[in-house]
Amino acid sequence: MAPARRSLGRDAAALLGLAVALSACGGEGGGGGGQSEASRVTVFAASSLTQAFEAMAEELEEDSPGTSIRFNFGSSSDLATQLEQGARADVYASADEANMIRVMDADLVEGEPSVFVKNKLEIIVSAGNPEGIRSLEDLENSELVLSLCNEECPAGKYAAEALDKAGVNVEPDSLETEVKAVVTRLQVGEADAGIVYASDVASAEGEVEGVPIPAADNVIATYPIAQLTDAESAAGEFVDFALSKRGRAILEEHGFLVP
Repeated sequence: MAPARRSLGRDAAALLGLAVALSACGGEGGGGGGQSEASRVTVFAASSLTQAFEAMAEELEEDSPGTSIRFNFGSSSDLATQLEQGARADVYASADEANMIRVMDADLVEGEPSVFVKNKLEIIVSAGNPEGIRSLEDLENSELVLSLCNEECPAGKYAAEALDKAGVNVEPDSLETEVKAVVTRLQVGEADAGIVYASDVASAEGEVEGVPIPAADNVIATYPIAQLTDAESAAGEFVDFALSKRGRAILEEHGFLVP
């Protein structure tokens, strides 16, 4: 009887080994149906790109069901700092070239960045323009509540350049760390005016208005995008979409300038 028991033990061990092997194979394939695990792409992008990039992601995810895109929007300079300090991301899109160079100098960029869109500045005012603001010179009025970005972020740097070109000196009541914060102050009635991107005015249409800044005083913002090192394979799909005819059409719909 002893030999029979030993044979049963060997058979059980063989069956157990087969089950483990099959389980391991199934794990590698992401399931018995042969479907691969969804690829999640993390995009760090300037806050002025929020609405346009969300629209692009919606289309891309529909076209590529296995791809999920998540965003970290903020000031280009803050995002560059996060990347330098080890934050994980697959794509970086900046509102200026200076911060992209920072990320390149940290050896975090795969290949060469590409300029995919441009922007210009506008004076942002409350709907109906109750203060009657018509020019940068009007922002010198000390009775206005003026909101600008600080010069560490691209929007603040560009605004300072535009004011300098126009020979205008202002004393802002608030200095924000990102351009969307200026828009929010106008939307909730905490400021009378500010300087933001034309795309920001377009994205808040109906709640605010834009006052054009003459070309002689305006500043054109250049936006580069790049895939980062060790990125998910699907990261290239997002970059390619941003550079595509359809991607640029979406950006143009949101008030950006297509190069």
